[in-house]
Amino acid sequence: MPSLETEYLGLKLKNPIIVSSSGLTNSVERIVELEKAGAGAVILKSMFEEQILNETSDLLQHNDYPEAADYLLAYARENSLKTYTQLIKTAKEKVRIPIIASINCVSDSDWETFAVDLQEAGADAIELNIYPIPTDKNKSSAYYESIYFDIVKNITAKIGIPVTVKIGKTFANLIYVADQLHAHGADALTLFNRFFEPDIDIDDLKLTSAEIFSSSSDMHSNLRWVAMISAKTDIPISASTGIHTGEDAVKMLLAGATTVQLCSVIYKNGNKTIAEILDFIDSWMKKKNFKNIEQFRGKMNYESIKNPSAYERSQFMKYFSSIE
Repeated sequence: MPSLETEYLGLKLKNPIIVSSSGLTNSVERIVELEKAGAGAVILKSMFEEQILNETSDLLQHNDYPEAADYLLAYARENSLKTYTQLIKTAKEKVRIPIIASINCVSDSDWETFAVDLQEAGADAIELNIYPIPTDKNKSSAYYESIYFDIVKNITAKIGIPVTVKIGKTFANLIYVADQLHAHGADALTLFNRFFEPDIDIDDLKLTSAEIFSSSSDMHSNLRWVAMISAKTDIPISASTGIHTGEDAVKMLLAGATTVQLCSVIYKNGNKTIAEILDFIDSWMKKKNFKNIEQFRGKMNYESIKNPSAYERSQFMKYFSSIE
């Protein structure tokens, strides 16, 4: 019987399936059901400081006293944090799988404050959901990269539990950024963040949202970077976005991922998807005579295959140069 156990963020997981930060993980009841369905760990829905600020702004629109702003902001922040820490505490009492908290902040001080509070609440690890949008033409890419590095360095200096960083793929040099995040204290990376994608309603002339759920076709770009970053750095990777089948999960593990995260497919097909993916991994391992995941993890990453250029753009010319 193959073992699907793995270690991620220094935590022992019964299998590499993590349910990613989303509405799927925003209540104790849902977390309990995800554990029953077979999840190896869950990442709680992110606590967004920006949302707290927006809610406070809405309250101030109906308040004639400007001096109330600080009070309302403090109240909203404290109330949101209290609700979130209680979710962690109760979930830890109800399930045995690791509970990873997730935060997204806009002010430097709150990153550290929130992280300390989440550690004290009992979180097994913290995911930093970082994504400053580079909109200033006078700021270099190095400036925006330094934001990530400083946040990680400051938080890991304050807490003792593992930290993973969820990033997007829009960096000039992803391998450099991954390596530097590790050097500044990150214990792992989640590749990649799935951002809001805008669309335009040309009839009503308003901004709308594009498709919010991923599909298996979204996996392939991520596969490239999982394979390259896992080969070029020492930082563990949790692969996210586009993993919808057992085959998708196996591919990511072969590329070098330590764990894989599910979200859209559970929204679409329910919690039973977790067992279906685990069954596929188990059957595939038996067919290939692998006793544990470590025997094949990274077996197809950038430095493990005979032709690494298969992960590079040169392959585009090989397959498409004849098309007219």
